[in-house]
Amino acid sequence: MNSNHSYDAIVVGSGMTGGWAAKELTERGLKTLVLERGREVKHVQDYPTANMAPWEFEHRGYLTKQEKEEYFIQRNKYNFDASSKHFYVNDKENPYQFPEDKPFRWFRGYQTGGRTFLWGRGAYRFSDLEFGSNARDGVGTDWPIRYKDIEPWYDYVEKFIGVAGGQHDVWQLPSGKHYLPPFELNHAEKAVKQRLEAHYSDRKMIPNPVAHLSKVKPGQFKGRSQCQTRNLCHRGCPYGAFFSSVSSTLPAAYDTGNLTLESHTLVHSIIYDEQQDKAIGVRVINTETKATTEYFARVIFLCASTLTSTAILMNSKTARYSEGLANSSGVLGHYLMDHHGRVDGSGTLEGFEDRIYKGFRPAMVAIPRFRNVDRQEMDFLRGYGVWGGASRQGLNPDQPGIGTDFKQQLTKYGSWRMSLGSQSECLPYEHNKVEIDENNPDQWGFPMIKVTAEFGENEMKMRQDTEQQIGEMLEVMGVKNIRLSNPKPIFGDIVHEMGTARMGRDPKTSVLNGYNQCHDIPNLFVTDGSCMASSGNASPSLTYMALTARACDYAVKQMSQGVI
Repeated sequence: MNSNHSYDAIVVGSGMTGGWAAKELTERGLKTLVLERGREVKHVQDYPTANMAPWEFEHRGYLTKQEKEEYFIQRNKYNFDASSKHFYVNDKENPYQFPEDKPFRWFRGYQTGGRTFLWGRGAYRFSDLEFGSNARDGVGTDWPIRYKDIEPWYDYVEKFIGVAGGQHDVWQLPSGKHYLPPFELNHAEKAVKQRLEAHYSDRKMIPNPVAHLSKVKPGQFKGRSQCQTRNLCHRGCPYGAFFSSVSSTLPAAYDTGNLTLESHTLVHSIIYDEQQDKAIGVRVINTETKATTEYFARVIFLCASTLTSTAILMNSKTARYSEGLANSSGVLGHYLMDHHGRVDGSGTLEGFEDRIYKGFRPAMVAIPRFRNVDRQEMDFLRGYGVWGGASRQGLNPDQPGIGTDFKQQLTKYGSWRMSLGSQSECLPYEHNKVEIDENNPDQWGFPMIKVTAEFGENEMKMRQDTEQQIGEMLEVMGVKNIRLSNPKPIFGDIVHEMGTARMGRDPKTSVLNGYNQCHDIPNLFVTDGSCMASSGNASPSLTYMALTARACDYAVKQMSQGVI
């Protein structure tokens, strides 16, 4: 064992959960190695498009034919364009597999910070509506935790990252104790909120809680400052106003002097010692030179994202764990989930022509889940949330014209519009899975990842109700000329893949215990989305972070007691 390659802890991945693991472990005194398969990105200096004007982009920001061919999956994400392309992977260089009749979109960013540059920044707590759902419905395996177990860790994470959100009396979507002021609803949204809540007794419209510094005191968040409401977050924020691991958790880890970060380092497999019955290190491949190296540590945290962490475990199989490391249960790779959405509706709002608003607020309004909340009332299980907002078309609306009237038209704002969209829960199905194809390695020798997943009858029933309810709510809001859309959902589209190394109470039906610790291998933890036992309907990112902080606290205590 090379002493120069030995650490107290190894963290695989530097994104949402990897950054948190790095922060927590280093602040507790552990010499920690973070392994990132992509390039190094430094805060501010590596955001090349952050302050560019539209006319400064070649082709005015439009993608070339070659770019569309190289990023044929990534370009389907809503914030992929010429200004954010450098934070996404090239699909031709990073292939994966899926059946032709079951398409899967895998959106990825290989760099320091991973996808924390690309997320929608929704910061939601799960409640016992989610943590108790599997036990209540008899679907999936029971969560080994409840809200009371993770509540203090939600507090802890929110206070550090900064979440803008309002206090609200909605038990199924708990609000935080350390919220910054929410981004205010505009005049039209306040009006439709009043109409909605006057009509429904079970629905509220609230400011969307987001991981943004809406209003802060100087120095309150080290190295970060207040949001400028530019809504150019996907370019990388030079103000550090939204949470990314590059602007927040990793700098905190560096400040301890205990962090080492290696870029261009693809983790091939976990090194398992049969005699000691524990993971002792990782085997890596340099993505530039293809040289292999081994690193060693007392504890290992897998935070590489759901599909990658699962693939690493599968590629680490041994004589004892022939179906993948820590997989005595046989469930590793199964029960893949993603939210389904894109059920949308919009129309025209009349009566606010004397009103405009300033800035480009990086937030929406939310209507928290209202189906199957206090009782099972529908012909489908679980539920969905609705998000949206009111906005006014800007100057120079895209309308034909000629002469004086046309010139006059160019000086006026367009009409107000109200839009609503959905994000809905997917049940954990055993047949939705991720595998590795050992006979078909990629250019670095890692087996190709294959995803086989589709939404079921329960999700289709839910979508029918979602479309009907969005149309009804828009009518209640006073929206005219309503148009609804309900396309066939594609797995991966919402970028919330999770569940393939799930937590559970029983080692026979789960990979991890209630502290994200492998049942089979106590010094191996998995804290990214693969740990989830159910998906809920809201963004799970805050839950990933809270679970990671909680797992790190537990791991360090176990190490200090000599258990690990």
